Amino acid sequence: MTSEAQRLHGHLIGQQGSRRSLNSPSLVLDLEMLDRNIAEMANFAKAHNVKLRPHSKTHKSADIARRQMAAGALGVCCAKLGEAEALGEAGIQSLHITSPVVTPQAIARLVELNGKVSDLMLVVDHPDNAEALASAAAKAGRLIAVIVDIDPGIHRTGTASPEATLELVQKIANLKSLKYAGVQFYCGRHQHIVDFKQRTAEIKERTDYLKGILDMLGAAGLKPAIVSGSGTGTHYIDAKLGVFTELQVGSYVFMDHDYNVCDLRGLDKPTFEQALQIDARVVSANTPGMVTVDAGLKAMATEKGPPMILKGAAPGATTRFMGDEHLAVIAPEGQQAPRLGDQVILVPPHCDPTVNLYESYNVVKGDTLVEIWPVTARGRSR
Repeated sequence: MTSEAQRLHGHLIGQQGSRRSLNSPSLVLDLEMLDRNIAEMANFAKAHNVKLRPHSKTHKSADIARRQMAAGALGVCCAKLGEAEALGEAGIQSLHITSPVVTPQAIARLVELNGKVSDLMLVVDHPDNAEALASAAAKAGRLIAVIVDIDPGIHRTGTASPEATLELVQKIANLKSLKYAGVQFYCGRHQHIVDFKQRTAEIKERTDYLKGILDMLGAAGLKPAIVSGSGTGTHYIDAKLGVFTELQVGSYVFMDHDYNVCDLRGLDKPTFEQALQIDARVVSANTPGMVTVDAGLKAMATEKGPPMILKGAAPGATTRFMGDEHLAVIAPEGQQAPRLGDQVILVPPHCDPTVNLYESYNVVKGDTLVEIWPVTARGRSR
């Protein structure tokens, strides 16, 4: 089945300057920036002797997962079973599901997926779930690898105390159809702390908590082979602390405004490039100093506010949502607003849920469309 992007833009591939002919709004991916971001994180991990298991919930793309693995990643993380199924169907063989899989119908799908890919792992945070997974794995005749999710204090998922963690690990170790692979510890709240010193101090405190649990497990003869966690916001701090064996970084491949304002490495300058962009067009220009473009609430995730402008308007221009389909671009006082039909390139406020709104990436080098990639796991949230 031909995608809408292929129908509208397939004939533009390879034509110099063809980005200017994209229908808008379009999700655009700068290939050279993407590859530099992937290489930067891969080189950083190698230099710090830590492995990468990047989170595919950011890109939901088999094409990008393959590039990450070609650069040295172990495999990819998936937030949901549906994402793992989609990437498995596309040939990605090493998958870790970072959210619990609990219901009978979901466990049945998990067992099926476990029989199709070579390396599947998932988190467990409750003894009842461990028993259900063990029963299903025993019936299927194939081990399921699990890691215990530890709550870092946000009370979303994970074991609630060191004692609960130890009890669950002991239970899993005694279930013959489960393989105890390690632990997961993801400090989601800390990823977006803007100030580097504050983020460092808070992560050190949480890492001390994790170390206490690891010591307890080690004393019980249950030292985890894998300690998985971290993210784009804390990757530098976590690697320096040296507790994680692998990093679940995700947004670094694309970046967005929410991460761009964070000082990721204490250098007070960006580490990664803004590879993910939204191309919009001016569709109305009748109000002095303001124009309307065709990328509104339906074109991007909005919980982080309106988008920044990367290109196409005077420096200092601002944006304001004008409804489902429209966004105002307001020129600074005394500056010219864009003209009717002009291209305005926007920075997604939050990359992960923005990607889920689109079926395809329009992949560009400079101003030329070079490929169209499907968003492989778009909408696969079950």
